[in-house]
Amino acid sequence: MRYSVALVGLAAIAMPTSAQARDRDWDRASGVARDALVAAALGVPAIQGDWRGDLMAAGSMAAAGGTTFVLKELVHERRPDRSDDRSFPSGHTSISFAAATTLEKRYGWQAGLPAYAVATFVGVARVVASKHYVHDVAAGAGIGVLSGLLLTSAHDDRVRLTPWGAPGGGGAALAVRF
Repeated sequence: MRYSVALVGLAAIAMPTSAQARDRDWDRASGVARDALVAAALGVPAIQGDWRGDLMAAGSMAAAGGTTFVLKELVHERRPDRSDDRSFPSGHTSISFAAATTLEKRYGWQAGLPAYAVATFVGVARVVASKHYVHDVAAGAGIGVLSGLLLTSAHDDRVRLTPWGAPGGGGAALAVRF
């Protein structure tokens, strides 16, 4: 009997701790996934020498982040975990969906589908981590998609500008395919 009471007491203490740890894990996972999308949205164009795509990705993510920041300053909604009053809208989600939309619009569904899956994971993880309500995440997704759609054009691989460097100098090569 004595051990039963001790186990119940230990479980009562451990349950909130494990729930808090779980929230931290989801919070961390959402940050890692967001960062991976940002890296992909900037890295894919850079690897392909698509500097215009890089600028569009940076612009759409900056617009989503800026819009989110302004709304957080105006709305002051308390987070589900009560940590602060900057819940609406979700910045992680807005930036993730801006990155995903840029990848989809620039490089097609083959890049967009996995990017949207990761962006959706980010939004779900923010809710599970008790950092946002569902409407915060939905608003963030809308801001991100809109930013990506407005500030990104389809990639035209018929024209390519590739910078180059060498010990004696550098320059850029322009290639046009007819």
